[in-house]
Amino acid sequence: MLSPLMLLIALVVKLTSRGPVLFRQQRLMQDGVEFTLLKFRTMVDGADAMLDKVFVLNEAKGPLFKVRRDPRVTRVGRFLRKSFLDELPQLINVVRGEMSLVGPRPILAREVSDLPGRVVFRFAVPQGITGPWQTHGHHKLTFDEQLAIERSYIQGWSLLKDLVIVVQTLRLVLLRRGT
Repeated sequence: MLSPLMLLIALVVKLTSRGPVLFRQQRLMQDGVEFTLLKFRTMVDGADAMLDKVFVLNEAKGPLFKVRRDPRVTRVGRFLRKSFLDELPQLINVVRGEMSLVGPRPILAREVSDLPGRVVFRFAVPQGITGPWQTHGHHKLTFDEQLAIERSYIQGWSLLKDLVIVVQTLRLVLLRRGT
């Protein structure tokens, strides 16, 4: 059902900036196994090489890097992020069995090596496109708050909680309350 929308987004990304349509990044799924996460590219081609230049803009607390007005993000990319449409290719990850619709967000391998004891609990369940911290404050939360919310989610998992998170996520998407 979403194929026409995904095709349109891919075309717009390709026509408005140089580089690949999809951003691919190695992340960790359930049990800590590596996989390639897919997203629509929202930054200029080669953005990773520019990280040193923009690192001073980091607004996140803890080991994360987040910048609300990252100069590497394209105009189309800002819209895709705000509407969460950049995440649609992760449905392919779900179909492949690498992710779930709901669960903790998949993290980078280096984040586990930086914080091994603090994040390993996350790998007891499938990683998700959306999850509890996205619907409980998103990037306004500190890293410790994110971990506490995810731990609580995993310890008290239920299908009903997942359905509530999906509904809350749809509300965020429709209201364009992304990054």
